[in-house]
Amino acid sequence: MRIHRFHGGMRLDLRKQAALARPIRPCPLPPQLAIPLAARADMAARAVVAPGRRVRRGEVIGRIEGAHGTTVHASTSGTVLAVEARPLADADARAGPCVVIEPDGADDEQRLPPIEDWRDAPRAALLERLRETGIVGLGGGAFPSAAKLAGAQPTLIVNGAECEPYVACDEALLRERAEEVVAGAALLAHVLGAARTFIAVEEAMPQALAALESALHAAPFEGAALAAVPTRYPEGGERQLIQALTGREVPSGGLPQDLGIVCHNVATAAAAWRAVARGEALTARIVTVTGAGVVEPGNFEVRLGTPLAWLVEQAGGYTARAARLLAGGPMTGVALPHDDVPASAATHCVLVLAEHDLRDAAPELPCIRCAECARVCPARLQPLQLLADLRADDTAEARAHALADCIECGLCAYACPSHIPLVDWFRRGKAELRAQAAARANADAARERYRAREARLAREREERLQRSAARRAELAAAQAPTPPISKDAVLAAIARGRARKRVPPPGGESGGDA
Repeated sequence: MRIHRFHGGMRLDLRKQAALARPIRPCPLPPQLAIPLAARADMAARAVVAPGRRVRRGEVIGRIEGAHGTTVHASTSGTVLAVEARPLADADARAGPCVVIEPDGADDEQRLPPIEDWRDAPRAALLERLRETGIVGLGGGAFPSAAKLAGAQPTLIVNGAECEPYVACDEALLRERAEEVVAGAALLAHVLGAARTFIAVEEAMPQALAALESALHAAPFEGAALAAVPTRYPEGGERQLIQALTGREVPSGGLPQDLGIVCHNVATAAAAWRAVARGEALTARIVTVTGAGVVEPGNFEVRLGTPLAWLVEQAGGYTARAARLLAGGPMTGVALPHDDVPASAATHCVLVLAEHDLRDAAPELPCIRCAECARVCPARLQPLQLLADLRADDTAEARAHALADCIECGLCAYACPSHIPLVDWFRRGKAELRAQAAARANADAARERYRAREARLAREREERLQRSAARRAELAAAQAPTPPISKDAVLAAIARGRARKRVPPPGGESGGDA
């Protein structure tokens, strides 16, 4: 098939060999789990368990509310110790609600009944299964999967093009469990009603591609095709992959669904299949732990809520060269001040860099207007203009210059010879745009509540006025003077009464014996 080229991008040193040198390893349970109730800052969540309660693995412990709601599940059996805010590994450096569980070691599991004949099951039943098992995007976005599958779409893309250096969790999954990915792709295509399905990997993943070919040969489904895309960062970005496979660009401010396309990560597809075919809730994911700062890099199957400190211990601990801890890869990851942070559904990589890996050790210099940032930007933005807008604290202009279209790939900062931390500026700017949008939404909601209240008060005033008018009318009617009775009418009535008394009874008077 023809592969199209997207704007910008760069070829980067992948550095995945160390993490892929060993098979996926199960991460032992830590002494304590802190399971985040929402892996995204834009989602409200609430706990449905209280401290002291014993829970089983797979049991619902929280719910994400709203139109795209889903469930959150216990990662193992044990006792709920607390429901409290804990630091989370995201760009906003926020603390979020977590359910803290002390494992009991039994790891008792609660599953839903398998839907073995899912091809014959109603679409609504499959969507509900994905909601009630807490399936969310495992490519880093953690968006509820059922919401993305809600409308029928003709094209499904299952994304295994893991293009960021060091990150190798998807490639490890494809090498070892390709059959689950293919089964999940068939399931998602069935739910969507998709006529064609692309399973995309990078050309630099020959073992993963071979495993997928074998799995697809063993379990083919209509409309499925494998696609090997160039190893060019950020080829695995949703919009870039859509353009590479279809030649079409998602419009600014638009969604893939506007083109009739839905993208899901390969790990999401596998998790969806396990939820339907085995009744498993989302309680674990594969995480890459790598970098020069860890002793034994590798890929681990990690229970959600596992502290990153514990996870690094399973990789042999920190080396003497460890200088910086990132949640995510070197391009899109977030630097963490400490490792007392729980793994969430969005945690796909824990990267520990050595001092020589850090670019920000060089001082920031004035911009030389070389335009390298614009040349490599896959979203066709003008990073220098956006930087000027944000430095002037002019978020309105930044919005007009399409800041929201930035995918935070980090290429602009990577290519900048002046070492300007462009992506950090853009993350802060986008966070400000989100805050402004939330403030506008709150203001609009408050305005609507005020209008509704004023309308209700006006309606109640009108109803009170109507009731008062009705009562006054009744009172006036009750107090109206009685019209005078005429004397002639009284005399006529008396005469009629006397006349009735003179009328003899029927049968006449008695005449005695005959």
